[in-house]
Amino acid sequence: MRWESWSQFWDMGGYGLYVWGSMAVTALCLVVEVWLARQAQRQALALARTEVEEAP
Repeated sequence: MRWESWSQFWDMGGYGLYVWGSMAVTALCLVVEVWLARQAQRQALALARTEVEEAP
């Protein structure tokens, strides 16, 4: 596709709100997923450390 200007690119033929909105939601979901995965990893490592320290 070719656009005459940047404003036409951002507008996407009238579908810009849907295109860029879906891109933003997808990016947000990916960021939240990475954040939750890191948080779960930290909790699992902390639990493993406490279990190793408490082992006889």
